[in-house]
Amino acid sequence: MNAFREPGQVDVDGNARETTEAVVTRRRVIGRAMGGALVALLARPELASASVGSTDPFSLVVLLKGVYKTVTDPPDLRLSKVDLTDGSYTATTIYPVFGVPGHSNVQDPIGRFYAQSGAPGTRCAYDLPGGAIAMRFTDEQNFTVARDGAGGKYFYGTVEVEITDATGRFRSLVGGRNHMVDNLHHLASRDWDEYCFCFIAGPA
Repeated sequence: MNAFREPGQVDVDGNARETTEAVVTRRRVIGRAMGGALVALLARPELASASVGSTDPFSLVVLLKGVYKTVTDPPDLRLSKVDLTDGSYTATTIYPVFGVPGHSNVQDPIGRFYAQSGAPGTRCAYDLPGGAIAMRFTDEQNFTVARDGAGGKYFYGTVEVEITDATGRFRSLVGGRNHMVDNLHHLASRDWDEYCFCFIAGPA
C-alpha cells in the first residue's frame, strides 16, 4: 500500500524503525505479512465464511498485490472525496481472500486499489465486484524497515484505515475500519511493489 503519506511511500519518521537485520529476503518479509494475517484469521476461524453485512468482525478480506502504476484512465467510482482524475493516485491489483461472493480463486484479480499521495489524511479506494469503498488512512501505523540487499527496502507492519464512503453492496461498511497487514517493497528502480492483506469491517 503505497502509503500513506505519498504514493508508494511510508512515513518512516517516528512510525517505522530500521531492523537490526542487515538484509532480508522477499520471501521472509512476505512470510511475516502472511503470519500477521493468519493470526487474525486463526483468532476467529469463522471469518472464512464471513460476508458483507454479517456480524463477524471482518466482513471482507482481500489481498493487494503487484507493482503500483500511475492512474491514466480512471473509472468513476462515485465516491465522495475520491477524485481519481486529479493525478495524485497510483494503483495496484486486488485479489480475493474471503467475503467476495462468486470469487474464491485467490489467483484471479477482482479489482483495483487506488492510493493517493499527500499529507496525513491521505485517501484510498477499492474498486470491487458489486461496488466501491473509500477510506482515509489514520496515524495508527507501525512499520519496520529492512534493506533488501539490492538497493531497495522493505516496509512491513500494520496500518489502520477508516471507511468514509461506499457504494453498492458495501454501503453497510461506512463508518467501519480496515486493518492492513502490509509488506511494501521499495525497489531500487524507485517502483513500489505491494503485498498487503486487508481486513475490512463495518461499524461496531
